[in-house]
Amino acid sequence: MAYPTVSGPYGLKPVKMISGTPYAGVTRQYRIASAYATDIFYGDVVKLVTGGTVERDTADAAMTPIGVFLGCSFTDPGTSQPTFKQYWPASTVASDARAFIVDARDVLFKVAVISSAASTTPIVMADLAITDIGANVQMVDNAGSTVTGNSKIAIDNTSATTATFPLRVVDVVTDTQTSSTAFPEVLVKWNAGHMFDNTTGV
Repeated sequence: MAYPTVSGPYGLKPVKMISGTPYAGVTRQYRIASAYATDIFYGDVVKLVTGGTVERDTADAAMTPIGVFLGCSFTDPGTSQPTFKQYWPASTVASDARAFIVDARDVLFKVAVISSAASTTPIVMADLAITDIGANVQMVDNAGSTVTGNSKIAIDNTSATTATFPLRVVDVVTDTQTSSTAFPEVLVKWNAGHMFDNTTGV
């Protein structure tokens, strides 16, 4: 049987709740600081910082995610018109910038698997197996595309029991499997470090 091909990573895509019910598209709006100087792409992970704004979260053991970025709105400084974008363009001056964030802790995200724990070019697709369900995985912090506005973060194809890895594999995606044992996409949940579980606060 032929399956669709996963051509590359696309960030974290919310698909359902851990209970099995579909993800209903619920987001919460968070502020982005005017002139924040880093691109944030659709599917990137963001964190809450001092001052109540969100910033792109670096995918490492120290990350403290509040959720996943699904676009933004702001008044365009060039046209003075309300603007909705797939990604946040770095250094945009807008005092009313808002990010749409999937911040629920119990969402399952679909994510692509690549072959290296370090960002490489070109990105090489890989896979996990059914035996990786329940294990923890690292994220790979690839830069997104300003053409599509989409993230390119993914997960590494080496799973482990390491508690500091940010994501846990909950299931494999059978729609795009390349063999009976190879799955280039999996479903993951937050493993640790989510801001709502952080007793220290910002």
